[in-house]
Amino acid sequence: MNTSTTPAWPLPFWIAHRGAGKLAPENTLAAFRLGAAHGYRAFECDVKLSQDGIPFLLHDSSLRRTSTGSGLASAQSWSDLSRLDAGSWHSRSYAGEPLASLEAVVRFVQANGFGLNLELKPTPGQERLTGQVVGREVLRLWQGQARLPLFSSFEPVALEGARETAPGVPRGLLLDSPRESWLAEAQSLGCVALITNYRLMDAARVQAIHAAGMKALVYTANDASVVAWLRANGVDGIITDAVDRFAPGD
Repeated sequence: MNTSTTPAWPLPFWIAHRGAGKLAPENTLAAFRLGAAHGYRAFECDVKLSQDGIPFLLHDSSLRRTSTGSGLASAQSWSDLSRLDAGSWHSRSYAGEPLASLEAVVRFVQANGFGLNLELKPTPGQERLTGQVVGREVLRLWQGQARLPLFSSFEPVALEGARETAPGVPRGLLLDSPRESWLAEAQSLGCVALITNYRLMDAARVQAIHAAGMKALVYTANDASVVAWLRANGVDGIITDAVDRFAPGD
């Protein structure tokens, strides 16, 4: 895996979760802008497909929690989705904030030289298709750009789809609960990183990940004592909600 053709690692140590996804409506450009205002230079976000195959940012399969819409997002066209209010659920000051297309987010990070971790968050049943479509879009949007994003997913099939259409874009396997097959899974997918719930990461796992030639990252560490322990044990990156508490230059 560590060959001359492996892309350069695209992310700094600190990564803002869903933009500044607690202080602003998650997965919106407003959240990205606020994270940037706090000094963050890399962002994680969730990507899925509209009914007509447009990649856009949303964590849940349903629209209800974080927008004025309802039902499955995958059942609606991007034209309809783009007219929803994805900000007023969070606070009155963000009323009218729209859902963000992948293309809009990419233009923002490229204009500012930021890093991006794209979590493939497919609607159930669209795992491979989501990876394939987002992979193609990433190649189109990053054409001529030196700094690629990182794909990640809890769904190995989604990562397989991304590898089929964008094999040169680095991949990371997300892990929320322990399982013995994690290393074999990550290696079979050609991953360059393992990204775990911070509670799963310990010194032994960091060492095993590094011995396999991969980076060890965690989500979503928001407590100073936890962050200190993780850093002391050699993690390579932290995805956090607490963009107002951790300075990314530290």
